[in-house]
Amino acid sequence: MSKRDDLIEKYAEDLKTKCNMNPDMDLLKQVTIACGPSIYNRDSATVSGGSTTELETVRNNFVMKKLGITDAEKAMSGINAAIDTYGKSNRTKYRAVIYYLLTKHFGKESVFSK
Repeated sequence: MSKRDDLIEKYAEDLKTKCNMNPDMDLLKQVTIACGPSIYNRDSATVSGGSTTELETVRNNFVMKKLGITDAEKAMSGINAAIDTYGKSNRTKYRAVIYYLLTKHFGKESVFSK
């Protein structure tokens, strides 16, 4: 298996154990691919739920640009819901998992359809 496949398995395990959901593996793979090389860097592979600056970056670059959500308040509300689902107490919040949760939250799976 490739390093990306290993990471996708790790993300799927987080979705099962920490988020109590059975992931759509095709969607998870597409979201992970969309994250690009950031998943391989220890710092950029995770999202700091306590950093306002980082959450604004997620809002602007993923929720608004990629998913097309134009309402900034609605976007931030979705991010907070994703953080809650993942668990605020979980120190390691993988970017791909957060993006997957946001995609599902906003019903934007079609953005990643082949």
